[in-house]
Amino acid sequence: MRFSGKKILYITHNYNYFIKDQIELISPRFDKVYVLVRTKPVAELDNYLPIPRLEPFKRKNLIDDNSLPGNVEVIPIPLYYLPFDSSYKKLGRKHYRAVAREIRKRGVTFDLIHAHFTWTAGYVGMRLSEESGKPFIVTAHGYDIYDLPFRDDVWRKSIRAVLQSSDHVITVSEKNRECIQQLEVSTPVSVIPNGFREDLFYPRDTMECRALLGLPPDRKIFLNVGALMDVKGQVHLIEAVGRLREASPDVLCVIVGSGELRNILARLIREKGLEHHVVLVGSRPHKEIPLWINACDVFVLPSLAEGNPTVMFECLGCGKPFVGSSVGGIPDVITSGSYGLIANPSDAGDLAGKLQKAIALPWDSKTISAYAESFKWESITGSIISTYETTLN
Repeated sequence: MRFSGKKILYITHNYNYFIKDQIELISPRFDKVYVLVRTKPVAELDNYLPIPRLEPFKRKNLIDDNSLPGNVEVIPIPLYYLPFDSSYKKLGRKHYRAVAREIRKRGVTFDLIHAHFTWTAGYVGMRLSEESGKPFIVTAHGYDIYDLPFRDDVWRKSIRAVLQSSDHVITVSEKNRECIQQLEVSTPVSVIPNGFREDLFYPRDTMECRALLGLPPDRKIFLNVGALMDVKGQVHLIEAVGRLREASPDVLCVIVGSGELRNILARLIREKGLEHHVVLVGSRPHKEIPLWINACDVFVLPSLAEGNPTVMFECLGCGKPFVGSSVGGIPDVITSGSYGLIANPSDAGDLAGKLQKAIALPWDSKTISAYAESFKWESITGSIISTYETTLN
């Protein structure tokens, strides 16, 4: 369906990867698409004084405005705030005021609001909807629904207000839906998982990809892609590789990503004498990630908490087995031992056992990539568009 004469306004915290992919696939359905992206100017200090904690928040890592469709306009919304809970609780109002100023200045009009993440984008969407009378949809992705509202009563009240005021709530996993139910929200909720771009993530020759990336052809390679932070569990992954080293001396774990734990992880690797078995390669452009996935034997995501990780679908799209923690939407997707294995979160011993098993199994790439068909963005965005149609009607 095309929404002729309609304009949609997205409020979000980034414009890359899974958010960029779905918005740009949806964009032909609307006459005009505005994307207002919250940015953190202080992160640009990392250009002059390397601060791993700030690198993921640099503008170039938050906004990918390459090859924008002609009707999509991406507008940065710079916000200054301190990295404390008390400051973050007040950030919704500050974010709203900055968005409202930008909308007035540019004369932006819209017929539908879609906010990605309940806080602070969802708060902004709620306020804009109240003022304009336009319908408002919010997508609860991860920490913003399984963590924030359960920290204290202030957070619970704030997140519940956003969800309750929306016309429709989208979330990415059944676990997230359970969290929403605990908040006693009466708004309709749809579970629509993340997806992947089939034009980027598809099976390629493993040895060719290794040659392009300079990876050894004769090692068993585990790949992890994600922000270097506690919740992503890379500490436990390194511990697991340390346990595997004697039984499988040819294993190599490649970790792609940047973040606050980089120095800590590098020190842990040195302390355990794993320099020959674990490498940190830093962040890589999204278009390069398919090469890294196709170059590995097994993809591993040892997260302590998740919504529904996009990289899981990208891994499956490349026909690679996925080893992940039993958190968030991962068990909803890895439903068969033909696609991957599930490990207990925060359990390096169990993770090591699953990885040992994974490198010994005869995985069928065709079976995995065929299963991934239903998670292509083309299929997923169809469900989102149906939600738009219902809401606008």
